[in-house]
Amino acid sequence: MPSLRSRFFVFLLRHRHLLRFKLKRRNNIDRDTPVQQLRDEVERSAGFFGKLPEGFTVTPVSIHGISAEWLMPPDTPKEKAILYFHGGGLVIGSAKAHRGIVAKFVKGSGVGALVFDYGLAPEHPFPDGLNDSVSAYQYMLDEGIKPENIVFMGDSGGGNLCFATLLALKEQNIPLPAGAVTLSAWTDLKNTGESFITNAESDNLCWRDAQEIFRAYYCGDNDPGMPQISPLYGDLHGLPPLLLYAGSDELLRDDTTRLAARARDAGVDVTLHVGEGMFHCYPACAPLFPEATEAMNEICEFVRRRLNEIPYPVPNSPLNPLSNL
Repeated sequence: MPSLRSRFFVFLLRHRHLLRFKLKRRNNIDRDTPVQQLRDEVERSAGFFGKLPEGFTVTPVSIHGISAEWLMPPDTPKEKAILYFHGGGLVIGSAKAHRGIVAKFVKGSGVGALVFDYGLAPEHPFPDGLNDSVSAYQYMLDEGIKPENIVFMGDSGGGNLCFATLLALKEQNIPLPAGAVTLSAWTDLKNTGESFITNAESDNLCWRDAQEIFRAYYCGDNDPGMPQISPLYGDLHGLPPLLLYAGSDELLRDDTTRLAARARDAGVDVTLHVGEGMFHCYPACAPLFPEATEAMNEICEFVRRRLNEIPYPVPNSPLNPLSNL
């Protein structure tokens, strides 16, 4: 059963419009909704997830014209690092808006992170964002960081690019990182998961119409079932260990559970957590309620273990995507 604090938090999410003195909350997005308006809203609300801890440094870098930044805790070398793929449906979001979230993973793991502003649709449809992601990883390798000392991490649309980048690296015979963590990854841009229908009313952060619009912006004339657009349909053999999170009540739950099942069938080391009563990207809300804090601790431990080459325990029981419900 969800904790009292998490249930209270979900209540606030559902009624957050009242805290902004609005009688109704936005519940739909269409082709007439200004994309820049959505991006501005994300930037204004970024501080909700936390601030940069004392002593952290933000160092801007340019990667072949891609804006990026190193987020580093005090006295930490760049020998080991997280490559973070920010979320936002591949249309909104930024490295700056995700500082508060990424800083939690950095602080908990003691490992710095590179966060980058990949090209956003509709101005930069597929494959621009994916190409930028590969370039960001190649930059880290060129900086002398070994693949076994890098962990990928991404949320929502960034989770899509996290998996798509792994598939692209495989195709290009580029060494893969030590592991990958995703929060509520959007792995199926065909939007065929059962939860895309059954959780349409319970999801407080994603809307079906928004996902359809964002898909159209990102895919352009390309087939949304292409593996590098929808990693769920890709060849998952040979991927590094995965730690995957989704909320039981979110629209994209089955995007994670189905990919977890397919990856396990392909022989990949997969650990899946479906938070009971939880919502989109709930671990990012740590330490506001116990479930998020527990997930954050698990993620940071996974990063530490992967980068120190300590075997990470994997449950022996068969994968049951909804076993945590």
